[in-house]
Amino acid sequence: MGSKKPSVRSSRIADWSPDDRPREKLQRHGADVLSDAELLAILISSGTRNLTAVDVGKELLREFGPLAHLARRNYRELSRGRGMGSVKAMKLAAAFEIARRIEAHRDEPRSRVTSPEDIVRRFLPQLRDLKKEVFLVVLLDSAHQIIREAEISRGTLNASLVHPREVFKAALDDHAASVILLHNHPSGNPEPSAEDVTITEQLRQAGKIMGIPVLDHIIVAGQRHTSLAQLGYF
Repeated sequence: MGSKKPSVRSSRIADWSPDDRPREKLQRHGADVLSDAELLAILISSGTRNLTAVDVGKELLREFGPLAHLARRNYRELSRGRGMGSVKAMKLAAAFEIARRIEAHRDEPRSRVTSPEDIVRRFLPQLRDLKKEVFLVVLLDSAHQIIREAEISRGTLNASLVHPREVFKAALDDHAASVILLHNHPSGNPEPSAEDVTITEQLRQAGKIMGIPVLDHIIVAGQRHTSLAQLGYF
């Protein structure tokens, strides 16, 4: 009698049929034919004594939900998954961050800003899942095209952290004609706080003195956003 084909629950993917192994499937047919768990398995690389890498991928999806939800988990959360560890978690966290950056910058080279939605579309993937507040200044040229963004502060937002010196140093270094302020609210509430309004006015006045106008301050909260310019603060 011929040998029996190993079960796909074998703890060694090497024992599987070549048609079932994620790497061979990708080589033969392309990445788009792989399941979510199989894609994760390629990044995870190895399983444990009782779990294959595919099983570890399935466990992650079972614990955290689909890929879109899994990608929002940070390194520490990923490392606590069944069959995971620090190295595997770092690989996944890096892959998810690469995906966010690609999505955030897919319109490059320089995108022209005509509305708050242009800024949100560009930076939402970068900001929406962060657990801390991050304050960015988006630098624009004279045609309202994005030169780059500069991170000014990370952590609880207050006027002492977002100093005009740091905001306009970045603008001067890159010869920006104007700037847009941007930060996230991890709470999910896009409404500006009293501190947000104070910071906006402080930077608006500094921009007038510097000759580099502040055009807007946009707050991102999950999938929602608020433009202080549209609210009448400019």
